Amino acid sequence: MAGFYHDAVKAPRLLPICAALLLCAGCTSASVDPAPASAAPARNAASATLLPATTSALPSFDAARYEELLGQLKGTPAVVNIWASWCGPCRAEAPVLARAARDYGDRVQFLGIDIQDELGSARQFIAQYGWTYPSVFDATGSIRDHLGFPGQPDTIFYGRDGAIAATHGGEIDAETLRRNIDELLA
Repeated sequence: MAGFYHDAVKAPRLLPICAALLLCAGCTSASVDPAPASAAPARNAASATLLPATTSALPSFDAARYEELLGQLKGTPAVVNIWASWCGPCRAEAPVLARAARDYGDRVQFLGIDIQDELGSARQFIAQYGWTYPSVFDATGSIRDHLGFPGQPDTIFYGRDGAIAATHGGEIDAETLRRNIDELLA
């Protein structure tokens, strides 16, 4: 009987703590899709109905939708980078990609594929590194898996014909990125 009395006295003290934890859990749900902080127009070298018009739109894509977008990009060389805001090597290469997009973005379509991420964090990442090109959102990593990559970051170079011209697994450096882009444009 003493144990029951002791537990009954503790219960009212735990109620506000439990309520606060439930409230906080609702605030961090992965299903929350915060609106983009700013809708900066994307610098697109191609015209395609599936290509996002802003850098922070991050529409949901799966492997089938990605392949449909690639079909729409035929005729324009493309650099596709698979990334996530929580990925250290992705953060390290982000300024390199931003610089290349500024230099080549009128002749080459750049596209990011944000995988397994929180949309708010992804949008902050895009703004932090000043990306001028669009990204799509792949919640499960199905596009990366479809392309056969085990992790991220990964960069895929597509020729004007839509075929893969080169791939690079892991963090890409400025020299490798520029060399592959120059080969696409040759």
